[in-house]
Amino acid sequence: MPALPLAFEELGNPDHAPLLIVHGFFASSRNWRLMAEKFASYFHVYLLDMRNHGLSPQHPQMDYPTMTTDVLDFMDRQGLDSVSLLGHSMGGKIAMWLALHHPHRIDHLVVADIAPVSYIHSFDNTINALKSLPLANISNRKQAEQWLAAAIPELSYRQFLLQNLVLQTGHYRWRVNLDVFFNMAPHIIAFPDTEGMLPFYGHALFVAGADSGYVKADDLDELFPTAKLCFIANAGHWLHVQQPDVFFEQVCCFLL
Repeated sequence: MPALPLAFEELGNPDHAPLLIVHGFFASSRNWRLMAEKFASYFHVYLLDMRNHGLSPQHPQMDYPTMTTDVLDFMDRQGLDSVSLLGHSMGGKIAMWLALHHPHRIDHLVVADIAPVSYIHSFDNTINALKSLPLANISNRKQAEQWLAAAIPELSYRQFLLQNLVLQTGHYRWRVNLDVFFNMAPHIIAFPDTEGMLPFYGHALFVAGADSGYVKADDLDELFPTAKLCFIANAGHWLHVQQPDVFFEQVCCFLL
């Protein structure tokens, strides 16, 4: 399947080593902007919008092999033979899949709060709640937030999801295609078959939230046997938001 040209933002000195940052499901490059500004003191940072997210093109297919092809195409377009790659959640799985298939393209791999495993949770309730939002009757974002409260009780998560609600010509619409997200969500929570695949022995760091539970040490043994694993206290899945200074320090100590 042909790759899609990804929207992106650049920060930092082009003479510095390249660092690609890949966001998670329902997120976009803007969610990593503050962290990217910190990394830009040391790296030439590329903030990517993955397909069906942010300003990148939309397509009904969205799985890890496909999205990895998009990232490789981006690297080729930018003339990047190898990069340091930082991915969070969905982005972390993209980063892992790329490293496993193209290890020579990876200088350093950083995976934030995700493992190379298939999870059992579901996005169905979340996506159905968003689809049920009566956009024609919404006049402000506060109304949307209140409408979703019963189905999505966590305020910070509601606010995160509502970053995908945009006002256009006086009417609200979803920036993302919720039908595609619903259809592709099983691919997002899964990890593709790795039977017979060679492990990645390059430089790899897994950073996990101590309160998250998404990453266990033995999840990494088979595919990333030499990876470093650290846990950040008082942080869950959104560790780069909840403990930004500690996250930045851990990643920089590994990359520099």
